[in-house]
Amino acid sequence: MDPVIVAGAGPVGLTLALALARLEVPVILLDEATGGEESRLARTVVLRPDTAALLERLGCRVTARTRPWTGWRTLRRRQLVRQLPLAPGSLFGGEHGTGGGRHDGLTEAMDSPGGDGPEDESAPAPTPSPLHLPQHELTRALRGSLAAIGDEDLVRIVPGTRLDSLEQDDHGVGVRTRGAQATWWRGSYLVGCDGPRSTVRKLLGVRFPGRTAVERHAVAALRAELPWPGEAVLHRSPPWRSIDAEVTARPLPHGLWRIDWLLPPGRDLVTPDALMVRVRDTLAGWCDEPEPPYELLDTGVYTVHHRLALRWRVGRAFLAGDAAHLLGALGTQGFEEGLRDVDNLAWKLSLAWHHGSSEALLDSYQAERRGAVGARLRTTDQALPLVRASGGWRAVRRTVRPGGARGHDALLTDGHLGRGPLGAPPVYDRSPLTPAAPPEGSITVGTAPGAPVADVPVTAPDGSVVRLRERLGRELLAVLVAPGTGVWDRRHWMRAGLMPRLAAAVAALPLPTQLLVAEAYPGAPAHTVLLVRPDGHLAAALSGVRPSALYAYADAIRGGNAARGVPEEASARR
Repeated sequence: MDPVIVAGAGPVGLTLALALARLEVPVILLDEATGGEESRLARTVVLRPDTAALLERLGCRVTARTRPWTGWRTLRRRQLVRQLPLAPGSLFGGEHGTGGGRHDGLTEAMDSPGGDGPEDESAPAPTPSPLHLPQHELTRALRGSLAAIGDEDLVRIVPGTRLDSLEQDDHGVGVRTRGAQATWWRGSYLVGCDGPRSTVRKLLGVRFPGRTAVERHAVAALRAELPWPGEAVLHRSPPWRSIDAEVTARPLPHGLWRIDWLLPPGRDLVTPDALMVRVRDTLAGWCDEPEPPYELLDTGVYTVHHRLALRWRVGRAFLAGDAAHLLGALGTQGFEEGLRDVDNLAWKLSLAWHHGSSEALLDSYQAERRGAVGARLRTTDQALPLVRASGGWRAVRRTVRPGGARGHDALLTDGHLGRGPLGAPPVYDRSPLTPAAPPEGSITVGTAPGAPVADVPVTAPDGSVVRLRERLGRELLAVLVAPGTGVWDRRHWMRAGLMPRLAAAVAALPLPTQLLVAEAYPGAPAHTVLLVRPDGHLAAALSGVRPSALYAYADAIRGGNAARGVPEEASARR
């Protein structure tokens, strides 16, 4: 079968190529660039726990070398409103890079008096902080991971090429390139990861409606000592004359900082002199003294657009990343949504490439991902008039309920930290890859159907104990919740209780499935069986071993027609 063609070698295209290669799907990566990534410290990316785990699972180790945020502060005028400390000692500030936070709980804490008081030990643990790093470092690490594969038959990178035309039929896609290697390329599928001005999207005739210049920000990367080492800062309406609205500061690796200033509406130029005034006033305001010593390393101005492609799949061609969506206001991250596109699409293309295509399976990419990004855009657009009310902070306080302004701090913080309606990983609760009616035995656990599973310790059939996230990416996972198995020798519990029946049911599933055992899972009673998709989203939670229900869910995940019943041959095997 022909390789998958990926157009665009930015971080999303590189990640998709790496993910497909790990699934033994050959890739042709069309790279418009002819040289290395430009080193711009002011051009950064954010990685939250789920997307950082994806990169580490693919063998991209850049995240393990970066220093995490150790917390988040929200400042209003000169007053500390809320500090969100995170436990030290891990990649994300929590024990295992997992954790949750309730938006309502945070809002209540911020609305309470004395925001700098002691922490309530009974309060929910804060969500682990994300990682913030220069984009060129991530790009370099991804290219290194692809080069380490060392198999040109599996990954071929074609530099200095730009897509010129495409055609497709029932068996594949043909694309013509111009540039250093102008020729026709033949592929089984095509994925356009070629950015907001996507040539693939234009050749497919897909409209890209939305809004322009939703927000504008000035940005600077610098070296300085701020009062909050390793801690991100959100400062609302500071009292400095040169600052118009909101300032954020995020720690970067190697003792650097990125500072962003929200600019007023309009297209007025931000001159170098004006930007230097912002830098000096901000540093002096935060440090309560004349500006501290600093080294300015990079500057820029970026504009946030909100757009959503009307179609993400046209035949054998797909869109991902900025080619499919643009967002970024109120702390949301378009780059992270691009990585989630990859996580959703890679295993589906792998199934189609290795086992034959299913229209329902391939269509589910658009249904799930476009639905999730569209919901995030709607939420952001609804929040913008309140959080960015004209007239500044006082106007906001006049137009919302008492305490609501602090709720806006919480909303912004949630967006930056990756939780709540603006930042949390998506939930595919209306996925077409589920049976029309829940089969008998379906139960509710601490994870909603379609949501990412908790990263609990699990035991594999070979006896090794790993984190659940480490087993994602290739196969379905069937996880039996069996308290007490950890104290038994594996030779005994593999032949005891439910395990023989469950192993037989898993072997009869229509997709490769790995059997795991967990001592516990949030909200799941003993003998619960969890079926987890390759991208880590919960497909089903069942009470006990139910072969017909397991088959129905697995068949639906591959794009089958499980809602009409289990095939006779499957029943015979059981």
